[in-house]
Order: sequence, then C-alpha cells, then structure tokens
Amino acid sequence: MSPIKEVILNKKTNINPLWIMRQAGRYLPEFREIRKKNPDFIKLCLNEKLSSEITLQPLKRFDLDAAIIFSDILMLPYGLHQRVEFKKNFGPVLGKFDLNRTSKLDDIDFVEKVYPVYKAINLVSKNKLTENKSTIGFVGAPWTLLVYIINQQSPKLKLKDDFFKDEFLINRILIILEKFLKIHIKNQIENGAEIIQIFDSWAGLLDEKDLPNFVFIPTLNIVEYVKTLNVPVICFPKGIKNYKNFCEIVKPDAICIDYDIDPIKISKEIDIPIQGGLDPKILLTDKENLKKNIIKYLDIFKDHPYIFNLGHGVLPDTDPNMMDYLVKTVKDY
Repeated sequence: MSPIKEVILNKKTNINPLWIMRQAGRYLPEFREIRKKNPDFIKLCLNEKLSSEITLQPLKRFDLDAAIIFSDILMLPYGLHQRVEFKKNFGPVLGKFDLNRTSKLDDIDFVEKVYPVYKAINLVSKNKLTENKSTIGFVGAPWTLLVYIINQQSPKLKLKDDFFKDEFLINRILIILEKFLKIHIKNQIENGAEIIQIFDSWAGLLDEKDLPNFVFIPTLNIVEYVKTLNVPVICFPKGIKNYKNFCEIVKPDAICIDYDIDPIKISKEIDIPIQGGLDPKILLTDKENLKKNIIKYLDIFKDHPYIFNLGHGVLPDTDPNMMDYLVKTVKDY
C-alpha cells in the first residue's frame, strides 16, 4: 500500500507522505518548454502523451509520494460542450451554458470528449515512476463548477450580481453536474486513479447559511459515490471557516486545509487525516524560513494522520531548488 493510502486508510502517524498541489506546472522549466509549443491549454490536457509526461515531470525530480494527473476541473464543463478557453494573464473564459443541449447529452458523448484524460491517467498509473506511489485523480466540486458555468469566468472576489436569480437553472445544473461528475470519477478510477480529490476552490464565497444547499449536500452526494467504488476521497473546501462542520456532514476520508486555517485548532477539532496547510508564498522566501514553517506543521500533526502539502497550488515564480529542499526536509523529519 502506498504511504498516502496508509495515512488515509490506516491512520498511520509514523510516516509523513507528501505531494504538492500543482506539483506539475509552470515553475518547472521542462513544463514551460512543452507549454511554449502547446499554447492551447485544453488541447494540452487532451493530449494523453504530453499530459502524462507533464504529470510525471515532478516525480523525476523529487521524491514525492503521488502523481496527480495534469488536467483541469474545467474539463467537466468542456465535456458538457460548454466552450472553455484559457486567456493569458486572465484565466478561464467560458461560453454561454446551453441547458437544452446539455440535458440531451448522453454518457458516451461526454466520455468521448474527455477520453484522453482517462488514457493519460492509465499511462501514469502504469509507469515505473509511480510504483509504490499513489495516482491521484480529481474533480471540481459541484458548487465551484456551478460558479464557473454561470459566472463564465473566475469570480475572484464576488459573483455576478444576478448569479442566484434563476433557481430553476441552478437546480438543473446541479443535477446534471452530479450525474457527469460520477461518470468522470468512475472513468478516472477505472483507468488507475487510486485516490480522488474534490477541489471546491470557491466554497469561501458563500455565506455560512448557504453552505448546506450548495456545498455540503452536493459534495456529500459525490463523496458517498466515490466510497461505493472503494477509493479514498479527499475534500478541499477552500475558504470555508468551519471545517469541523464540513467533516461531520460530508464525511470525506481526509480533509485538505488552506493556509488561513489554524493548524493547532484544527488538529484538536478533527479526527480524520489532514492534508496541506503551508502557505505557497513561503517557498518564495529563504530556506531557513521554509524549514521553520515545514517543521511547524510536522510538529503540530506528529500524532495525527497527516499528508504534507501546501494550502494551495505551487506559485509559478517558485524556484525548483526550493521545492527540492521542501521535499528533502519533509523526508528527513
């Protein structure tokens, strides 16, 4: 069993496995070389040869305990035939959502459109570099995908003023998302994903009173489905204040925390395995400061099942040598 699964399933506390969100990406020169020749991000995600190669790049450099597939949460709306493009220095831009067309979409159409993602997972899971390591698949949570589908771009700090005006549309989209998220997850698992992480990047935009309808219940439905497939599921409801409440209702196998969360407080509140927490900006400082902060998290969680990770993705300006130092510091602890 891989070290990460040992922590999640067997609640091991004597090991400190690690992987890093966005460990494959813009901070690596070898990734930038590929990206230069492949400016269309969606096409790159749908090129199984290149996306699997990118996924494995960090494992060639660093002693990480998992490969997370190089893809994007927006492959789901793309699979639903919504236009998705990534504009330089801006981020994702989506076309108008066509409810009639999407309501008629069948499973085969969807799977066909995103099939290279599953082929890439298959290639990664069979590669020698992932022996005794976990292959992680992932999806966006229903709420975060709903935000992109209706908002048609990253909300940054706020949603469109009329975001909630069409209740019927919102409910229909959530039903569609649940159906196709299950299909997307099942195909990832059938092709070698051993763990699923659910990213709820925009959970923090909601008021506390709206969390049950838009975050807790829709995510719980997906978590329960993943559990029926006997695969551990990690949730990352970024920006919410009450992680304890989330864990009690949604019951993921592990919870990923962001860097605004007090690690001492959460270690006392939550029994399930915890992942992450370190502020990615600390990798932009110096080795002494980085080491001090790594040791802080490892000390706090030394008697708690813990997977080392950041509280968000690696920043593009990160020096790969700092990443190397991070990995070695965790492994030497």
